[in-house]
Amino acid sequence: MSKGANVKELIKTAQQGGILSKASAQSLIVTDIGEQIQAALGMPADQMQASEVVLVTMMMDDSGSIRFASNSQAVRDGHNLVIEALLASKQNKNILAHTRYLNGFVLYPYSLLSQTVQMDARNYDPDKGTPLYDQTMVVLGTVLAKQQEFVENGVPVRAVTLLVTDGHDECSVRNNAKDCANLIKDMLMQETHIIAAMGIDDGATDFHEVFKNMGIRDEWILTPDKTQSEIRRAFRVFSQSAVRASQSAKTFSQTALGGFGAN
Repeated sequence: MSKGANVKELIKTAQQGGILSKASAQSLIVTDIGEQIQAALGMPADQMQASEVVLVTMMMDDSGSIRFASNSQAVRDGHNLVIEALLASKQNKNILAHTRYLNGFVLYPYSLLSQTVQMDARNYDPDKGTPLYDQTMVVLGTVLAKQQEFVENGVPVRAVTLLVTDGHDECSVRNNAKDCANLIKDMLMQETHIIAAMGIDDGATDFHEVFKNMGIRDEWILTPDKTQSEIRRAFRVFSQSAVRASQSAKTFSQTALGGFGAN
């Protein structure tokens, strides 16, 4: 699959291969969702010089409540330390990373770690809403499409994904928690995905309940307090899991089963 990798065809093939249920596939081939996924596919699979690949994907909350809680810099720092940890790992040449914000802005499509972009005050100024369900579907659809692109090139691929929010869904217009749960169930059944979530305390939301309803396993949920030190610590925990999962198929499986407690 070359630069012209087509999202609709990738999703269709994933469904035909038994990776995706019909309901999940139909949720991902809606025109504007497909366009959002296409925008993040990034580096073509046939240009990746590696015998196996790990996809590390982050969805970062850019809602106004992050800024109101004075946590913008902590979130920026958290993202950047994850990339720095991956760059320092022995497997760094086998990793492609992608970061998209909760309201759809693509910080960078799937790229080599050396080509990723740090979050800073110029490219991250959280001031929007919380379309948690809608954007989760876009992000996970992107992960799945990119995985399928590598599969069609005969390259083994594993994926580690982090969803970050500091509130429950407020403005999704197409998807709900059940849609997310159906897609996550399909992905986890492959045993090549780790899907984690971070709910930054807002003083009101039960993030374990929110993420459980979305299909995320409890051992892959982080709920840091709304302090800069705790947010950075949570990102550090995720970075340790991502590095460990990237080492080999065996450590990926061990990490996936153990959750954050495997660190």
